[in-house]
Amino acid sequence: MKILPLHGIVPWLTALITAAPVCAQTASTSGAQSFPTKPIRLIVPYPPAGSTDFVAREVGAKMGEYMGHQVIIDNRPGAGTLLGLQLGATARPDGYTITFATSSGLAVNPALGVKMPFEPLRDFIPIGLLVYVPYFIVINPALPARNIKELIDYARTQPGKLNFASPGVGTPNHLGIEMLNQMAGVKFVHVPYKGGAQAITDLVAGQVQLMFSGIPQFSAFTKVGRLRVLAASTTKPTRVAPDMPLVADVFPGFDCNTWFSLVAPTGTPQQVITRLNNEMNRALVEPSVVQRLLDQGVEATPGTPAALRNLIVSETERWRKVIKAAGITAESVK
Repeated sequence: MKILPLHGIVPWLTALITAAPVCAQTASTSGAQSFPTKPIRLIVPYPPAGSTDFVAREVGAKMGEYMGHQVIIDNRPGAGTLLGLQLGATARPDGYTITFATSSGLAVNPALGVKMPFEPLRDFIPIGLLVYVPYFIVINPALPARNIKELIDYARTQPGKLNFASPGVGTPNHLGIEMLNQMAGVKFVHVPYKGGAQAITDLVAGQVQLMFSGIPQFSAFTKVGRLRVLAASTTKPTRVAPDMPLVADVFPGFDCNTWFSLVAPTGTPQQVITRLNNEMNRALVEPSVVQRLLDQGVEATPGTPAALRNLIVSETERWRKVIKAAGITAESVK
């Protein structure tokens, strides 16, 4: 066997080493361009029907159309969304399993100190924000208030006598009223329910006087005058109800909404995250999708993975302060 002299080997090794990063980069780029090559599973930690399922299916269908492979919705409710989120966090990080996650699971539960089998910023990598779900203050029309200022003025004359409903302790609906209590210096008494349907029913019946809620839950009752909407809880006018006054007009900085997003398990290649984010944002500016989402009371909000990460951090801290001031504990969350 002929042995190359050392001076002949060195240039050959140098060329090989120099070419290696280029080959790796080419392979990586090729992988990003070819992804996906099969259907993508989207875990939704909520049951079928409702706003979460609607948004997941609407956006997922359009993303699948753009990518040439179906996005299959896998509804996995249970344990207050922890079951589905845990499945998503421990999935193979290849981009073929992604997870639908809301502010409750990514920010509110950590702020409450709820024990979770995952840590949002450690076990998930953000893909991007999907939508905001603006909440509105809705009251029983027996209350003598036509706007947020009149409601607060009336509450100050009835300390501890006005009750507000929520779908449960620690929900954004609950925390919004606690934040209003703190900013306005009033005391609305919390009455938690095991879901939004019974809460709305009792609000209509006058068993409770007010509630924070999204449009789908109350719109049928406001149309016939059985409930009254006073204000939106966004910091700026929402496309869902652009002419609605804001709580923040009276209490600057007031912000109580929920949001939906997409995340992937940590370790998912960055080029895959970029492709998913691009197609998600492409779906969220499609006029037909935007309108169908608005019809459901949610506002498309395309953005970057970094923006979603920053939102998770800021929302967790913001709600932690509200929760501490209100004396809410993880043990009180059922």
